[in-house]
Amino acid sequence: MDNSTELWRDFTKNGNRQAREKLIIRYASLVKYVVGRLALGLPPSLQQEDLIGYGTLGLMEAVDRFDPERGFKFETFAMSRIRGQIIDTLRRLDWLPRSIHQKSKKIEKAVSVLCQLLGRLPTDEEVAAHLEIDLKQYHYWLRDTSCTVVSLDQPFTFSDGEYADLYESLENTKLPTPTQHLDDKELKKQLAEAILALPERERLMISLYYNDELTMKEIGEVLGISESRVSQLHTRAVLLLRGKMNSKTEAPTLIYNRKTSSVSVHASIS
Repeated sequence: MDNSTELWRDFTKNGNRQAREKLIIRYASLVKYVVGRLALGLPPSLQQEDLIGYGTLGLMEAVDRFDPERGFKFETFAMSRIRGQIIDTLRRLDWLPRSIHQKSKKIEKAVSVLCQLLGRLPTDEEVAAHLEIDLKQYHYWLRDTSCTVVSLDQPFTFSDGEYADLYESLENTKLPTPTQHLDDKELKKQLAEAILALPERERLMISLYYNDELTMKEIGEVLGISESRVSQLHTRAVLLLRGKMNSKTEAPTLIYNRKTSSVSVHASIS
C-alpha cells in the first residue's frame, strides 16, 4: 500500500487534517499544470500567482469531495475541479466582455444546427452564412473567442441534464470514470467520429495538445505556424467538436412558412 493510499484513508476515515494538508501538497503540481494549459488564452494582465491561488481553492475542494472507494482517478477529478474554480472566479471578476462569450455560444450553436442539416461538419463559409455575417467577420469572431477559456475540458451537457468532460472520454485508462454511467462507449464513439471529421491539421493539433500534452508553442513549432494561430485553430476545432456533439442531443425546430411554402430552421441561441 503506497503512502497516498494511507493518506486518503486517514483523511476520509478519520478526518485527519494533517493528512489533508499532505494530500494538498502532494497534488499541488496539478494546479500549475492546469494554469499552464489555460495561460495562453487569458489576458496578460492576469497574474499567474492569482490563477494558482484560484486553482488551489479548487484542489482543496477536490480533496475534500473525493471518494477513493468509488474507484475514480483523483488526478482527472481534481483537474476538472481546479479548472472549474479558476473559470468560475474569472467569470465572477467579469474579466471578459459578455459579447465574447455570446459569440462563442452562437458559433457552437450554429455548428450544431448545421451538423444536423448537412450530416457533416460545416465549413467556415457555411457557419458564417448561417450566422448572417461575412467570412472575414467570422474569422474575427474566432480570433476574439480564442481568448476565452474554450476547451474539451469544459462540460458537455446531455439531453437528460447529466454532463461529462469531453477530454475525459479521450483518456485511455482502465479505471472507472464518472462518465461510465452515461454510456461511456457511445460517447467515445461519437467523439472519435467527430474528431475524424475534422480537417487534418486540426485533427493533428487536437492529438498533440490533448494526447501528447504539448504546449501550443510546441505545437506551433511542429506545424510551422505561430502560437497565436495554434490558439485560433484550437478554438475552431473545439467549437466544431462541441457543436457536433451537441447536435447528437438537440434537434433544431423546423418551421413551415405557409406564405412562401418554405421550411426554415429555428434554434435558440443564447
